[in-house]
Amino acid sequence: MMVGFEMTFPTLLEMAKDIGLDIPYDEPVLQDIYAKRELKLAKIPIDVLHSVPTTLLFSLEGMPGLLDWDKLFKLQAPDGSFLASPAATAYALMQTGNKKCLEYLTDVVDKFEGGAPFIYPLELFERLWVVDRLERLGLSSYFRSEIDSYLDYVYRHWSDEGIGFTWGCSVPDLDDTIMGFRFLRQRGYHISTEVFKCFETKDGEFIVYPGQSNQSVTAIYNLYRAADQAALPGDDSVIERAKAYSYAFLKERQAAGDLNDKWIISSGLPSELAYGLEFPWKANLPRVQTRMYLEQYGGSENVWIGKNLYRMHLFNNDLLLKLAKVDFSNFQRQCQFEWQGLKRWCEKNNLEMYGVTPQSAMRAYFLAAANIFEPHRAAERLGWARTVVIAQAISSCFQSSNAYVTESMLEGLNSELTSDGDNLARRGEKYSTVDNGLLNALHELINLFAPGEEASNDLREAWNTWLTELTTNDVHESCEGSTALLLVRTVEICSGRHCSANQNLKLSEYSQLEKLTSSICSKVGSRTLSQVNQNGTTTESTENLEQQVDQEMKELVQCVYQSCDAISRATKQTFFNVTRSFCYVTHSSPETIDSHISKVIFEDVI
Repeated sequence: MMVGFEMTFPTLLEMAKDIGLDIPYDEPVLQDIYAKRELKLAKIPIDVLHSVPTTLLFSLEGMPGLLDWDKLFKLQAPDGSFLASPAATAYALMQTGNKKCLEYLTDVVDKFEGGAPFIYPLELFERLWVVDRLERLGLSSYFRSEIDSYLDYVYRHWSDEGIGFTWGCSVPDLDDTIMGFRFLRQRGYHISTEVFKCFETKDGEFIVYPGQSNQSVTAIYNLYRAADQAALPGDDSVIERAKAYSYAFLKERQAAGDLNDKWIISSGLPSELAYGLEFPWKANLPRVQTRMYLEQYGGSENVWIGKNLYRMHLFNNDLLLKLAKVDFSNFQRQCQFEWQGLKRWCEKNNLEMYGVTPQSAMRAYFLAAANIFEPHRAAERLGWARTVVIAQAISSCFQSSNAYVTESMLEGLNSELTSDGDNLARRGEKYSTVDNGLLNALHELINLFAPGEEASNDLREAWNTWLTELTTNDVHESCEGSTALLLVRTVEICSGRHCSANQNLKLSEYSQLEKLTSSICSKVGSRTLSQVNQNGTTTESTENLEQQVDQEMKELVQCVYQSCDAISRATKQTFFNVTRSFCYVTHSSPETIDSHISKVIFEDVI
């Protein structure tokens, strides 16, 4: 049903009856619309309409004979409109001749060259949804300054009671508010969760508007995303209630196959919701999300529902879709090229001897590329992937029952990691052929991806720390925490942020990032090692572990998005990317990961 249809259509029927049009006024379908009108007026009585801003201001043209204009003009927006509705404002002008109404309507008609949309302006809504689409389409890195400008504008008009679709809107709504909440928090703005309470009912529901007739699927999905992605330690419990309510509501509607929304007609919505509910943010890799969203984003085919059907060309257009597809296809070509090089490197160093398979190498590269996807960041991707491959190979050697192989490998590693970086050829005779390939691979990683004595020495130190933990841990203990920190150091050095990384090591904030990353990855690694009963049910210890991970993820999010600027945003994001990749592997089945590898790296975007 169109917005306000239950208010305006009965009025049109009454006008038709007054001029004698022959219409079956007693038809049940028409009576049903009348009943919806009465229900709306029961939820928002006329005395409430005249005393506080409500959504009924949007449909004043549907309530002749019920309006006290002296009272209503106290609710007029600063721009002269009634809730940014040209129709409601035009009706007010017809009834009263109000000059501010005329000025608003004149501006609208001039702007749209003789026409008028059903609503204007809606610049907060437009800005927030542009940012959302750019992020999910994987294009946000090309529009950083524009996005910052948009969100600065949103923050300037932020209110603890929420925001609406335009700065002058006197009726805040859940949809715009929680989209703003999520983006502002992720950009470091300090926004309170108290705003959620403005949309929570006594029954524990969350509503878009007071007095609404039905619930919006997309608004509740946006509520879920905000509660899932932007929760911080110390938040009021309302954000957990919002997450629980939205998840339960969406799962119920999904099970019933009832995913039609009140605001938008989108064929990709069921798939979008299915993916979003299956992969929480902590296990949602950026490039996987983009690949899925390219199939869910409808471009210009998406139709929005207001007083009429309309399109939002600023963020639902085929140009954005085309740009996103071209960008992703270029990314795939670069990935395939880099993957061929990684395969040759594995073969050259005979890494298959150490348990490295094409599948395990591909997975290592995929996890790097799914997080770090910009064209100019190949060194970071390949540094990440090679590090994982070598770490897995070394771990495999130390799990070998052959004591000679283990001792020989440890001797070679210690020599390589305590050297000044001289070429392996100077020491090649010292090690067995079994060791040479792996040691050469490590040597190449350190000297090719960490140019300069200081950088290479720092990378050796990182590997030494990792190796010490590997050799002192029990074989059944998880080494994922130290591996995660090794990956962070590698990516930072490969990125050229090495000097700042050394300075960061002295900061307490950096130590906290390391502590949280190590702890989370160790816990998800422990879960992978087996915290699930043979019958497939989750044990109590696993549930406790999951709760601990969720709490620490909130702390990590706070460190990444809300902490001081002494550490660069890119460095903090590296910690989050590495942690998220570990959560993704734990969350996903091997079949799911293989499916994502195929779609992200190899399948053409059509």
